[in-house]
Amino acid sequence: MELQTSIVLFIVSTIIIGIAGTMLAKEADRLADITGLGEALFGAVFLGGITSLPGIITSVVAAYNGHPQLAISNAIGGIAAQTLFLSIADISYRKINLEHAAASFANLMQGVLLLGLLALILLGISGPDTTFFHIHPISFLLILFYILGTKMISKAKDYPMWLPRMTRQTVEDVPDKENIQPRYPYLIYIKFIVLAAIVTVAGYFVARTGMVISDKTNLSEGFVGMLLTAIATSLPELVVSIAAVRQKALTLAVGNIIGGNSFDILFVAFADIAYNDGSILHAVSQNQIFIISLTMLLTATLILGLLHREKQGIGKIGWESLLIIVFYLAGNLWLFFA
Repeated sequence: MELQTSIVLFIVSTIIIGIAGTMLAKEADRLADITGLGEALFGAVFLGGITSLPGIITSVVAAYNGHPQLAISNAIGGIAAQTLFLSIADISYRKINLEHAAASFANLMQGVLLLGLLALILLGISGPDTTFFHIHPISFLLILFYILGTKMISKAKDYPMWLPRMTRQTVEDVPDKENIQPRYPYLIYIKFIVLAAIVTVAGYFVARTGMVISDKTNLSEGFVGMLLTAIATSLPELVVSIAAVRQKALTLAVGNIIGGNSFDILFVAFADIAYNDGSILHAVSQNQIFIISLTMLLTATLILGLLHREKQGIGKIGWESLLIIVFYLAGNLWLFFA
């Protein structure tokens, strides 16, 4: 594929992901009420998983085609980009700091789970190069810990041992009566599935064109994965979160990002399975280790913000949102010039 053609396809696929992601927000809010799972858990598991499909496709295709650094950079870079997108969603909610209004114990647990999963990846990279059928044991642990962590969070939603302090600015996750008993509920499920399929196909083209751009330019796979493909495949999270904020589904907006980030860790496991030249964890460079460390810093900052719950900061956003923007931009600049 020619470079110009790949750039055009990259842009078109990105636009398609953005449009389909917008439509997913409304259907997700309805399904959260219909299923009774609530915005935080539905946003974390189902919506987060659906909007992560482009990223999964990108990392798996890149790994299978022998681009391990692009695969890992896209997977972890997507988490960093989506954390940044939560700050953008905070800016779009002008009433008060989003992290204050969307108080949720489930979202806090998702954030801590994410930190643990990121730490597992670092252990795998720095540990012995041990594989089973060319797959690193850490990849199996990532999947196991994610399932067990999600199960724990699901139980905590129904019987929380900690509760956030409710203020006048807190927007509670209360089911919409119109959503609980829709006239044709099956149509909502069908529309949700169709949109997911569109996002998946667009994600495949983002992966293929991203590899071409990396091969035919002087940009490193780490930078292309961290900035270009990661942001492109993470657009659904941005669009869905902003749309959810406008619909006042604030817990859904935060849950989509934090829960989606935890799900995105599985990209590494899937990419390791698809990579045929040994463990993908031992085919990375210092750039990928830097990206993982930066993502842990962004996640820790977000969790502190969710716990502190500042009502208003500079520009009517929380201090955590401002720091996330600064850390993300500084990290990308370092990666580009390094």
